Amino acid sequence: MAVEEQDYDVVVIGGGAAGLSGALALARSRRSVLVVDSGEPRNAPAGHMHNVLGRDGVPPGELLAAGRAEVEGYGARFEPARAESAVKDEDGFRVTLEGGRVVRGRRLLVTTGLVDELPQVPGLADRWGRDVAHCPYCHGWELRDQRIGVIVSGPMSVHQAQMWRQLSDRVMLLLNGSAEPAGEKAEELAARGIPVVPGVIEALETGDDRLTGVRLAGGHVVGLDAIVVGPRFAARSGFAESLGLKAAEFEMHGISLGSRIPADEMGATSVPGVWVAGNVTNLGATVGVAMAAGQTAGAAINMDLIAEDTRVAVAGYRDRIATMFEENAWEDRYRGKDAIWSGRPNPVLVTEATGLDTGRALDVGCGEGADAVWLARQGWQVTAVDISTVALGRAAGHAQEAGVGDRITFRHTDLRSEQDQPIAEYDLVSAQFMHLPPDARRELYTRLAGAVAPGGILLVAGHHPRDLAGFVGRMHFPDMLFTPEEIAGLLTPGQWEIVTAEARPRPGRDPEGNEITMHDAVLVARRTGPKKG
Repeated sequence: MAVEEQDYDVVVIGGGAAGLSGALALARSRRSVLVVDSGEPRNAPAGHMHNVLGRDGVPPGELLAAGRAEVEGYGARFEPARAESAVKDEDGFRVTLEGGRVVRGRRLLVTTGLVDELPQVPGLADRWGRDVAHCPYCHGWELRDQRIGVIVSGPMSVHQAQMWRQLSDRVMLLLNGSAEPAGEKAEELAARGIPVVPGVIEALETGDDRLTGVRLAGGHVVGLDAIVVGPRFAARSGFAESLGLKAAEFEMHGISLGSRIPADEMGATSVPGVWVAGNVTNLGATVGVAMAAGQTAGAAINMDLIAEDTRVAVAGYRDRIATMFEENAWEDRYRGKDAIWSGRPNPVLVTEATGLDTGRALDVGCGEGADAVWLARQGWQVTAVDISTVALGRAAGHAQEAGVGDRITFRHTDLRSEQDQPIAEYDLVSAQFMHLPPDARRELYTRLAGAVAPGGILLVAGHHPRDLAGFVGRMHFPDMLFTPEEIAGLLTPGQWEIVTAEARPRPGRDPEGNEITMHDAVLVARRTGPKKG
């Protein structure tokens, strides 16, 4: 199937460290994930990564390749493309890729990173990621003890020089046309032995593909092994802005360092359903920090989807409960198949009714008539009731085929209604697997008990709640299941003899076909008093 035709739980925009980490957390949570990546990692110029625990010194491309393989191993998909824009609708987000293709995601994780805007010094960009650096935690150890020139590019440059002084005692501050530090800052630089070099940098000096220094206006060359700059960090915010997320200034100590997409500590943005992670929101995030943020955002997205899945499930659950026992639902169910049930009588009925003196029997929820036909063959005069006319038609046909049609009266009725309440005239009232919500169940079984004549039997069988823990494949409506003790508790004390109230085991199979033991809730109760002659 073409990618543009597919829907995903989450579309991740950006396949760097943050995006892959978020995708991994989501794919391992069995979410369908698409990672859209244009193949422009910020750290592509760097030969190696550092301060990444367990992966120190690994080339960035190697980490991304390994991460991608891990994410794909959990079922996520990748699309090598640029994500142009996205729009939100009631089902999630429509993401337009380059060329006009469209993919859909219930949630978005944006990890598009940032762009380093370097000072306009000829040759500087060509050496970026090699002997031109900015982060002492990423490259400092490799440049230790070398001649390092820190180019002034903003208010943080003096602080930056002090950080690099921790790694080398040959650090200098290159003003590049900026004003010379004064007062306390000048004193700090002097105390740490950091020379201040005036003059405008005209170009970088190199030899054998190595930096050798900078040439100042007038021709003076300052010998250097490495240059440190403080770039302005500009979030790659175009995609996010298509969703109405505006880039905001990122400040540290009151100094603007660039732009970012604002988000909370979990990565959630002001647009519901959209998260961000990595450098697009945290300009100072290293690879390790970006990975942690991606995992955090991925977990938050999964929890948000769980909440939505639960809301949808509850709404569907409530709707099913409200409709599944109504006449239209049963009519549709029976119309959907030529036969719903096995055609064999329920085993509990056969076990408990065999050998009873025959008389008048009420078969509640007779369905396609297997129980009613069996009772009639034993000599009972049966009233078989059901809410479905389709089921009753089939049951009547089966009774005629069995030659007992004259012993069964089929009635279309809903015993939950007041006007259809049976009178106390039956020697046997059988309710096999008649499951209803708790209030309706208590009301129905109270009425059925009232339909039993003195000396008669109330026979109830149902799915026991004990089996819920066994995943036996029954419909999972816990409130619908009951114990025999619950039904026995509805009977008027002193008017009934409880013959049997048990969780009766019987063999069955689980959804994988394994043999298991299931349990039926079985109640056999005899109404006291002389049986009618």
